[in-house]
Amino acid sequence: MRARSVLFLPASSPRAMEKARTLDCDVAVLDLEDAVAPDRKEDARAAAVDAVRSGGLAPRLGVRVNGAGTPWHADDLAALAAAGCDLIVLPKVEDAATAVRAAGAVPQARLIAMIETPVALFRLTEIAGAHAALDALMFGVNDLAAALGTGASDDREPLKPWLAATVAAARACGVAAIDGVYNRHQDDDGFGRECAQGALYGFDGKSLIHPRQIAAANAAFSPSPDAVSRARAVVAAFDAPGAQGRGAISLDGEMLERLHLEAARRTLAKAGK
Repeated sequence: MRARSVLFLPASSPRAMEKARTLDCDVAVLDLEDAVAPDRKEDARAAAVDAVRSGGLAPRLGVRVNGAGTPWHADDLAALAAAGCDLIVLPKVEDAATAVRAAGAVPQARLIAMIETPVALFRLTEIAGAHAALDALMFGVNDLAAALGTGASDDREPLKPWLAATVAAARACGVAAIDGVYNRHQDDDGFGRECAQGALYGFDGKSLIHPRQIAAANAAFSPSPDAVSRARAVVAAFDAPGAQGRGAISLDGEMLERLHLEAARRTLAKAGK
């Protein structure tokens, strides 16, 4: 799935949901979980259902339901199934069964599983391969850092092994990997650095908490013009007379194998070329 920028918006806020219609994020997620107080859950669910039914949002629309085991989870899924919602974000997924049950409850929907607990870290491939409806793993940085008891770090030093593990599990199971939120939404430089780190680790996009973060995320998780140019050159080199069918070739003094060709094709596909 294309998920360079995944913006969370509180489903309980009519103003936020109306603003979502004008945004250029890849995915807008109406949040029924963390952003909504317990006494507003039912109202938020009704608002999300109305938004799904009315349509008209420029980005793809998803809904983050309340977690399995909460009093609202089953009703959230049932309401969204009836409304025809086609993208569900599942918080605090700790096993394959949670995704399987959600897929059965909302059979028309694609799923994103959030990795937010220590238990989930040791079941990453189980979760990533849980069901054919699962499109992505999303790294839930705030909940996970709190559960692990990590200290503050500008470069997310304590979480680096789990960032890499999440991407590896996603790749192993053929799903996307979406990086976690950056809380200081007015710190554009810090956000840019964290986007660059996420892209370096192999994430396909980033979850966002403010519209001002969209443009930077879209840029960071899109191939640069230089990367696209290089990818085209690699593809052309392998397509050249005498190179077709060869396992390795030389381009600009660099030895390239078939894996570089496949990487170049992925870059062009990601860039829409």
